[in-house]
Amino acid sequence: MLQINYIRENKEDVLARLSKKNFKQLELVDEILDLDQKRRSTQVQLDNVLSQSNTMAKSIGELVKSGRKEEIEKIKETTSLLKEDIKVLGEELSELEQLVHNKLVQLPNLPHSSVPAGATPEENDVVLTNGTIPTLPEGALPHWELATKYDIIDFELGNKITGAGFPVYKGKGAKLQRALINFFLEEAEKEGYFEVQPPIVINEASGFGTGQLPDKEGQMYFVGEDNLYLIPTAEVPVTNLYRDEIVKEEDLPIKNTAYTPCFRREAGSYGAHVRGLNRLHQFDKVEIVQIVHPDKSYETLEQMSTYVQTLLQKLELPYRVLRLCGGDMSFASALTYDMEVYSTAQQRWLEVSSVSNFETFQANRLKLRYKGKEGKPQLAHTLNGSALALPRIVASILENNQTEKGIKIPAALVPYTKFEYID
Repeated sequence: MLQINYIRENKEDVLARLSKKNFKQLELVDEILDLDQKRRSTQVQLDNVLSQSNTMAKSIGELVKSGRKEEIEKIKETTSLLKEDIKVLGEELSELEQLVHNKLVQLPNLPHSSVPAGATPEENDVVLTNGTIPTLPEGALPHWELATKYDIIDFELGNKITGAGFPVYKGKGAKLQRALINFFLEEAEKEGYFEVQPPIVINEASGFGTGQLPDKEGQMYFVGEDNLYLIPTAEVPVTNLYRDEIVKEEDLPIKNTAYTPCFRREAGSYGAHVRGLNRLHQFDKVEIVQIVHPDKSYETLEQMSTYVQTLLQKLELPYRVLRLCGGDMSFASALTYDMEVYSTAQQRWLEVSSVSNFETFQANRLKLRYKGKEGKPQLAHTLNGSALALPRIVASILENNQTEKGIKIPAALVPYTKFEYID
């Protein structure tokens, strides 16, 4: 959530940066500032009345000592009227504060100065490309056909049990999934991340804290009877571990990693480009989350991007890094790098990771602050990244590594799979 003080003092900058993010409701800024002005005016009135009331209350004590009953009665009458004013002004103030809050939460985060202008994924910047796209044997198959050929993923069985977008992994397909999860977690631990295993359902406060609510309410699965949501990513419960917390500055950075299943309704997604593992309603992912000092967050973002790239290099997958344009960024992000691997059988790039800096946007919602030995608490910066999401990694491994002998497992994974080929 943006800070009202910054909007008040930097209106033109806020409008320009919201426009870069392709935000269409710019009139909200003026509405927020008008309501905030009324709120501040009401606060001044309330403070003045409270001051008068307190002064009169003190004077009654002096008058009692001197026995001036008539004056006491007059002051009590005035005090009674002031109490009524205090009640009315207090209610007005609470209402205005809620109105400001309700409109403020509709504003997305402001993009960093390095974010390119643009409204569509085609306008993202390609930062770098790494690796060699393999040459596949004649008759190479897309992963959904390979899954059937080797009987490792059953899409129809998942459709029978639940519905489309819920595949069943079998045999070496299930072992490949488990191997990737263990590989990603152990690599994260080597990088200094502390593993946690959070709940995979969250309450409304947690969804609000990281920016999923109210922005992505329609994209999450909702358990109505209990007012809970299935998580779209481990970022949500892991970051919310620190909601309403003041951490010590010397404890920064805080680095957590977690494996969870993730659930996304993906309403409106359809077409040939989402076949197989390309887009699922349930999938596995290892997430990395950092809470850092504001002075270190962009340095940390680059480090996290580099770390995710090392995972792709160890998996021997050709990849590229994109800096997302304003219109393709998430609601809460200030700067996002997407990592895409090349699927040779499909002849297209597949997103496998997003690494984002949210600056103070999530921390302000979470009331997540840090405090040094001296000075008042300050908002921390939060970052997160997929390291990595499994479905498209599996799709790319299957497609890019198909040989006449079978599907070759990347060397880094063999200690985890205990087999070198899917055949």
